[in-house]
Amino acid sequence: MRRHENEPFVVSREVRAVIVPAGQEVKLKPGQAGYITQALGGSFTVYLEGNLFRIAGEDADAIGQEAVKPPQLPPNATEEDVRKLAWEQMRSCYDPEIPINIVDLGLVYDCAVTQNEDGTRSVDVTITLTAPGCGMGEILVEDVRDKIRRIPTVREARVQLSFDPPWNQSMMSEAARLQTGMY
Repeated sequence: MRRHENEPFVVSREVRAVIVPAGQEVKLKPGQAGYITQALGGSFTVYLEGNLFRIAGEDADAIGQEAVKPPQLPPNATEEDVRKLAWEQMRSCYDPEIPINIVDLGLVYDCAVTQNEDGTRSVDVTITLTAPGCGMGEILVEDVRDKIRRIPTVREARVQLSFDPPWNQSMMSEAARLQTGMY
């Protein structure tokens, strides 16, 4: 993926965006101009008129970027296939202020897949935040829920926020600790 940081853009069509960190959904209008501040995990954090906004990957065309393709499962996929794809999807979830995915940050505590009677699946995920007062909580919960719901056969994604146990730096992957210099 090419780097997008500080790349200027102009909104080409009305597009849904979420104000960071408030979490409020707004519509950006054609002709508004700004800069891409982060392009990770298929979504874009943009700076526009003094605010940060997150734009979903499927709406990337509205800011002149390539839209993100939905996740795919093999035919006759098992619950384990869905679970693996759910973890992959969560690796594409980033706090807009930290350029490391939530899995490598150690923010995902659990992910379980259950088959429903109609053959669809429900996915239950427990995540935490780096700090209980983090304003990104609802945005991260919604990002995880949204990305897991995109998995074929998933009917429901339930994402629970927990602070037990409290997050600490030792929960980060070795690569994340190297990247942040927290060794």
